[in-house]
Amino acid sequence: MSGAGSPAGGATPAALLDARARVVHDLGARHLDAAVHVDVVDAAVRERRWWLEAWPEGAAHVAGQVAQDVQEALLDDHGVRWPLCALDHPDDDEPEPHVLHVLPDLGPDPHWVCEESGTAAAPLGGLPAVTG
Repeated sequence: MSGAGSPAGGATPAALLDARARVVHDLGARHLDAAVHVDVVDAAVRERRWWLEAWPEGAAHVAGQVAQDVQEALLDDHGVRWPLCALDHPDDDEPEPHVLHVLPDLGPDPHWVCEESGTAAAPLGGLPAVTG
């Protein structure tokens, strides 16, 4: 996806560009910002365009939807579980790798939440980088 245009033509709404930037940031925070994974983001943004055109009031909700779409596509098409949780789990000596989920499922201000503890990890677009 290039600039404000899209492969099909027309302007990309600001909400979709914001969603793309936030998801790409979080991919990078987990070292998954290779072109093949960014292509998944671009496909999700293209697919969500119709949704936003049909429901312009959904602009505040589209970032979380794009993140969920990318999470599903990475798992289904690439076998990649993303984003893996990097929170401390003091009650678990060796926690099993598990993912964060976007909450709310449909709502403004999406954030990543640990599926194990229910703890908020970061706002969408704000995952801290992990080392390694």
